Amino acid sequence: MAVVKGVKEKVHLPVFDSVSVKPGKRLGDILTSNVMRFFQDVTGKTKLQTNMQAASLLPHWNTYEARALRVVISDLPPQFPNDVVIEADVDIVDATPTNNPTYAFDVSVKVKGFTLSHFAMFKRRVEGPQGEPVRLTQAELEDLGLTNVVEADKIDDTHRYEINPANLRRAAELFQESFRRDVLPTNEQIFPHDGFGTVIGKFIYNTVTTFFVGEKIMIQVPTYFFPAGAGPYSEDGRVTTHGYPSPQATFRFAEPVTIDAQQNFRVEIEVPESEVLSDLQRLYGPLVIWTVIDGYMTRDVQ
Repeated sequence: MAVVKGVKEKVHLPVFDSVSVKPGKRLGDILTSNVMRFFQDVTGKTKLQTNMQAASLLPHWNTYEARALRVVISDLPPQFPNDVVIEADVDIVDATPTNNPTYAFDVSVKVKGFTLSHFAMFKRRVEGPQGEPVRLTQAELEDLGLTNVVEADKIDDTHRYEINPANLRRAAELFQESFRRDVLPTNEQIFPHDGFGTVIGKFIYNTVTTFFVGEKIMIQVPTYFFPAGAGPYSEDGRVTTHGYPSPQATFRFAEPVTIDAQQNFRVEIEVPESEVLSDLQRLYGPLVIWTVIDGYMTRDVQ
């Protein structure tokens, strides 16, 4: 339709952009520096990831009144890659310990097919709040996709394969030696609700968010200043959100921030501490971090 000359309309239209990590990938694969930039790269993104048509610019000759800024972080279960595989050491122990056990803890075998998913699962069971060594029968081991390297050494019903803290430490070292030192997932993703903190908490309390219009800083504060005001909410303690899920429960500017026509703008989230950056780079997807600028768009009437 043709543009109606001299007539403008003002609509409530949030603009958003995101950084997303696919399942099985790490945040470090896309975050090579300590700064995440939003609204600067919108090519190839879906409507879920951004509603921007051009990088850092409003469409056509529109102007914008930014009234609020929010940071939304997904809280989805991580998926670990299946191609990160080692041969792990596990102990063989007696199913019912006696005074004269057949096997001692220093007797071990190697099992192949040990993935990061196995590592996370066993670590939850062994090192969690009610943790204890995991003992598996031959059938249970095979059900998990793990097999004894030496098939002739399959154990009988009177013995078990045991995974204990020492086994997990050796597995962690082998993962790091065979692949890279940052391949292991963080405790926040292995123990999401067991007292080790959460991905959302680690992110918002260790980063700084800056809103630029042109090259001028309009606001720069820690990310916890910008609650999401969106997402699931539960009072049972099993769901973590960045603020109460109401559009009103977020940061609002005291005065609107104006973005003029054809004026560049962007949001940056910086990780100042190198140790925290290393931990965040180890986060596995699916993971999406959105920044949302909420306000009013003034545009031509068509």
